[in-house]
Amino acid sequence: MSSQLLELRGENLSIEDVERVARQGQKVDIAPEAEERLEEARKLVFELADQGIPIYGFTVGVGWNKDKRVFGKYFEEYNRNLIYAHCVAIGPEASEEDVRAILLARLNTFLVGRTGVQPAVAMMYKEFLNHGIHPVIPERGSVGEGDIACLSHIGLAIMGEGEVFYEGERMDTEKAMTMAGLKPVVLGPKDGLAIVSSSALSAGKGALVLKDVKDLIDMANIIYALSLEGLDGNITPLNPIVNEIRKMPGQIYCAEKVREYLEGSYLNKKDITKSVQDPLSYRDACAVHGSVRDALEYVNKYLEIQLNTSDDNPCVLIEERKIISCQNFEITTWAVGFEMLAIALSHLSKLSCHRTIKLSNPNFTGLPRFLSPSEGEVQAYQTIQKPFTSLDTEIRHLANPSSMDYFSVAGEIEDHANNTPHVVRRVAKIVDNLYYILGLELLHAAQAIDLRKPERLGKATRLVFDKLRDEVPFLERDRCLTIDIKKAYDIIKSGKLLKAARDLIV
Repeated sequence: MSSQLLELRGENLSIEDVERVARQGQKVDIAPEAEERLEEARKLVFELADQGIPIYGFTVGVGWNKDKRVFGKYFEEYNRNLIYAHCVAIGPEASEEDVRAILLARLNTFLVGRTGVQPAVAMMYKEFLNHGIHPVIPERGSVGEGDIACLSHIGLAIMGEGEVFYEGERMDTEKAMTMAGLKPVVLGPKDGLAIVSSSALSAGKGALVLKDVKDLIDMANIIYALSLEGLDGNITPLNPIVNEIRKMPGQIYCAEKVREYLEGSYLNKKDITKSVQDPLSYRDACAVHGSVRDALEYVNKYLEIQLNTSDDNPCVLIEERKIISCQNFEITTWAVGFEMLAIALSHLSKLSCHRTIKLSNPNFTGLPRFLSPSEGEVQAYQTIQKPFTSLDTEIRHLANPSSMDYFSVAGEIEDHANNTPHVVRRVAKIVDNLYYILGLELLHAAQAIDLRKPERLGKATRLVFDKLRDEVPFLERDRCLTIDIKKAYDIIKSGKLLKAARDLIV
């Protein structure tokens, strides 16, 4: 856990910050100028409340009930009931690290100062993060135009109701607050809507998914490099000049990384092998892996905008002394970006599967069929093609766009949506499947290298090979490969291989 506080300003939150707070338990603080913005916006809320101006979710209802008046003496009751009425989410429940990311995402957008929420609500988000109090949030039920059905469960916790996870135990929120020395917040005007109406569920989890995709690209590059050595493949596609000619940033990056991983490899002495041109799954790997990276750059750009701007409707305009209806909750730009990323990851998956199939084929490797150490006696990787092609089929369907599948709801006022939480969850599942698929490629690459016995591996590929062999021995006799598959998955998902390789080439 990081001991240094992350100071939030409503303008400087990065994907890496979200990962540190969500997964490493880094604590947060609120910059003084951000607190001042909260106070100023809240002051305007009360001034307008006193004037009786009709303001959505404030002095009038929300959704189809926007024609219903909310009187000042009922502000607390109305906002409490708004939280209750919006608690309609469906399980499974978000993980604790996802909940931390969600809390952080919403807290930082509060600090932009366009919400009008009472500062005590924002402070409670900070206290939840710093005390490790994590509201139980069912993660399904949002259509993406504000994650209202799910985020309302944070509202329950802020009021001291519902359940949370605290110190490794699931318990009533009231009990956790008492243990942590906190008191529930009494909601006032606009607080209920401010709590439920944002895309923090999608944005928080999405930030963690982007961090995982960034690491997965580098992991795919490392495993591809080892596969190239197992194949005895051509390295001409890695030539820096030929990649600079193409000018595709992701391709240039991936080719550079693979060259670094193969530094010192026997392949560098051969330049061109007798095959002249390898199958496209090998020849085009850096271009396709680079496509994922290019897609990632797009989504990263717009998700960081999301994390550091207000997505509130209505929006507090301190400059004009009013609160007005707006479209700032619309997140289609990065919702479709996640779908693009899913499609790019599907291409990466296909190439990994094809490379793995090629490694079992003597026509491409010159090695025994299915990488058997004794053909006819040891079946080796004969049947293992079934699970990774099955997982790739799942990825193909998970990558189908779904942002345009929605209904017109709330009296047909809300006639657009993007299903972003669903889209983000699908990308997360794709990443998890790819840990298995890349793990299976890694098993094949290592087996091929053991059979080929090359003179020398690359500096980084040798390290990766050795670390795998610490967990999974050479397949000398048939055994239960489900165990090997899980070990390869675990070593990739843990990040141990990636960290070791990165540390080596820094």
